[in-house]
Amino acid sequence: MAKKKLMLLGGLRYLLPVIEEAHKLGVYVITADYLPNNIAHKYSDEYCNVSIIDKDAVLKAARDLEIDGILSHAVDPGVVSAAYVAEKMGLPFQCSYEAACILQDKAKFRSFLSENGFNCPKAKGYNDVEEALVDVDYFSWPVIVKPVDSAGSKGVTKVEKKEDLVTAIEFALSESHNGYFIIEDFLEKDGLSSGSESFAVNGKLLYNGFYDQYFDNEAANPFTPSAEIWPSNKNPKYLDEIRSELQRLFTLLGVTTGLFNVEWRVCKNGKTYLMEVSPRAGGNRLAEMLNYAADVNIIEAEVRKAVGLPIQEIHEPNYRGHFAIHVLHTEREGLFESLELEETFREKHLIEEEIRVHKNDKVMAFTGANASIGTFFLRFDTRKELEVALSNPEKWMRVKVK
Repeated sequence: MAKKKLMLLGGLRYLLPVIEEAHKLGVYVITADYLPNNIAHKYSDEYCNVSIIDKDAVLKAARDLEIDGILSHAVDPGVVSAAYVAEKMGLPFQCSYEAACILQDKAKFRSFLSENGFNCPKAKGYNDVEEALVDVDYFSWPVIVKPVDSAGSKGVTKVEKKEDLVTAIEFALSESHNGYFIIEDFLEKDGLSSGSESFAVNGKLLYNGFYDQYFDNEAANPFTPSAEIWPSNKNPKYLDEIRSELQRLFTLLGVTTGLFNVEWRVCKNGKTYLMEVSPRAGGNRLAEMLNYAADVNIIEAEVRKAVGLPIQEIHEPNYRGHFAIHVLHTEREGLFESLELEETFREKHLIEEEIRVHKNDKVMAFTGANASIGTFFLRFDTRKELEVALSNPEKWMRVKVK
């Protein structure tokens, strides 16, 4: 019997555990993007040179290669193309192409939420600066400005004064693929921001890897998460509300089976808000960490779904302790010199260390997820121990930049 063929859009290291799980299942893996030197291509069985945001080009390549499944795992720019190819070729995917277009466009998503009675900030999308300036009094200031089609907190600015709006719009457009941006009321959160890697089976939400987020207020972009923590310690009432609203969203959109990255928050007004829901795994290696932290292999499940293999049992995660992904970064641009980690801390808490740069490589200030220099996977016995460590990282690690 011929091997099943899985096309993965993108080539970053986020795809390596997907490739590994696929190979365990005897699946032939094709990685696709326009950068042949990306690391994932060294581990896949075949490389296809195509722009992952050109959905028709991806479709042609997928048909020529006779694929059995397609994923844009943790690769936000390829999600719409993956949904498009899956629909045209009758392949499994989390949702329809139409639903993916709603979820992947922040302006369309906000409109959908508002029209269907979800808690939602006042928001409008634009592709014209002057049109946006006419609407300055529509919003309750301060506001957030961001591209409608980017992830990893790229191009995001909180704007306090109306005279700073143009600069924020220009920054958002510099990180946009399609030339559109969104302005929305700033929602003041109560406690930590939260998220989830969530898995649905036949439209039913069965798995929610709820996590809390830390942010580095000293970073060049303070809206880029610097750590994710499992399990979340949010009030169970709020977790139940998000489960319910996420299930309602999935039902309205006709979601089928697969993995979703969800960002949500509780605000000072006591309401819960779905901020982003994307039919893909989250960046920062979230699904990988959950495979360490809990008892369901959601990466394996996602690969099985993609190529039409039976999925193992999916249930809410049972955790094996308290876990964190610490995103390694620097506050300023320069040349990477070294990373020092206190030895006792290493022995007690470090699960896995990933450093993406070498000595004298240029590193950027932490403006988005793409500016990280690596990750630590950490385990603690208690939430308190975890919080103390993440609140004082300078006590156990140091990134040297010159």
